[in-house]
Amino acid sequence: MSHVKAGGTAKNIHDSPGQRLGVKKFGGEQVAKGEVIVRQVGMTKRAGAGTFLSRNFTIHAAKDGIVQFKSKKVRRFSGRTVPRTEVTVE
Repeated sequence: MSHVKAGGTAKNIHDSPGQRLGVKKFGGEQVAKGEVIVRQVGMTKRAGAGTFLSRNFTIHAAKDGIVQFKSKKVRRFSGRTVPRTEVTVE
């Protein structure tokens, strides 16, 4: 037989660190090729000219230049248009 009582289970031990999402380079800032501009979950911001989207939806600079953010209307599947932010490097 055991000499120690049952310990039970802990319910609040699984804690993960933050993902450090968000805009890393703001409008008007200089970027080099390959630099991260936006870290995001899903396509909250869209990659425009001079940028590319990686597999986890991170927007990177495809060339050296200056970051710009523009509001653009995007058509949804239902036909409704919604404003979305487009990130470009020029």
